[in-house]
Amino acid sequence: MQGTQMRAHLCGIQTAWTDASDAREAVCAVAAILDRTAIGHLLVFFAPAYATADLTAAIAEQFPGVGLAGCSTSGGICPAGAIDRGFVVIAFPHEGFRIVSDVLTEIDRLDVETTASSVRALRRTLDQNRPDRDPGPRFALSLIDALANAEETVVSAVAWALDGIPLVGGSAGDDLAFAGTVLIHNGAIHTNAAVLILVETDFPIRIFKSDNFEPTSQKFVVTAASEENRRVHELNAEPAAREYAMAVGLDPEHLTPMSFAAYPLAVKIGGEYYCRSISRLDEDGSLTFFCAISEGAVLTLAQPRDIVEATRAELASLDTALGGIDVVIGFDCVLRRLDAESRQVHHKISDLYRHYGVVGFETYGEQYRSMHLNQTFTGIAIGRGRSA
Repeated sequence: MQGTQMRAHLCGIQTAWTDASDAREAVCAVAAILDRTAIGHLLVFFAPAYATADLTAAIAEQFPGVGLAGCSTSGGICPAGAIDRGFVVIAFPHEGFRIVSDVLTEIDRLDVETTASSVRALRRTLDQNRPDRDPGPRFALSLIDALANAEETVVSAVAWALDGIPLVGGSAGDDLAFAGTVLIHNGAIHTNAAVLILVETDFPIRIFKSDNFEPTSQKFVVTAASEENRRVHELNAEPAAREYAMAVGLDPEHLTPMSFAAYPLAVKIGGEYYCRSISRLDEDGSLTFFCAISEGAVLTLAQPRDIVEATRAELASLDTALGGIDVVIGFDCVLRRLDAESRQVHHKISDLYRHYGVVGFETYGEQYRSMHLNQTFTGIAIGRGRSA
């Protein structure tokens, strides 16, 4: 993908993307091809190499008075395919969408009651913004600083206060450097924070999650862990990296993100398996995870199914349910991309995303309703026709 492009969707959303290397240049390039008079709110995803202060200043100059939320990524997704380095914009129109947002700070010591009060206040504001008629379909989007290790607390508190409004989202990334992820909200730059966006729309919607793994019979018990750091020191009373590597037939000295993508671990909750992906190998032979992990937890080695067919089936089902997909706001685990690349099928995933108009970013974790997940593709699909 070269240059700057945009797409106008039937629901009024405009999506735009650019591979410009400079933050101000990227914002100006996108602003030049969008119909700025129609825009009510911006959702942006950007490469961590961008100077965030320059990016937010340029957005304020080019889109004065427009609501803003966004985060750094480990790769962008746009209707033309994947962007390794660049800037992706979802521009919501004034008409057909009513949007409110807020930022939750200091999430590493989040107060559940305060968070619930903030979410309920957002819901009241959305109620007040509604025209004189019945409410349309609603959904919530979350963007969370992955390096605060607080997604589970944030998502459970927010989902409880949303009282049935479906939530999807993603954890900000930084190209697998794990050095610093960043969020922006209405001109301010945040770390150790989460941004929550509530949307009411006149168009039909469906939230979804898709994965491509199934459990094997191989089990591990977490026998020693630093839970606050999501770090596992021992599995089955053996050094964690060595025990994991032996089970999957790899050299424990040379485990990589590609290894973890190919051989995920899962935990069983309520009869269903959910990925608990490893983010990195630590120098002392421990393993750090993308999700919360506790001593005594039983982890199951998972084996992948066909990622292309699993993704195709999910998107086709959404397309049928909505009578045609107009645009998909998607949050895709960076490990899914690594796994697809290792199997040489990433181009087929990109083709699917192009076909169904997927726009979003590659994450360090995905949110779905009240759960924080790994190695999944979650999001919201918006249909072509207005809701009845």
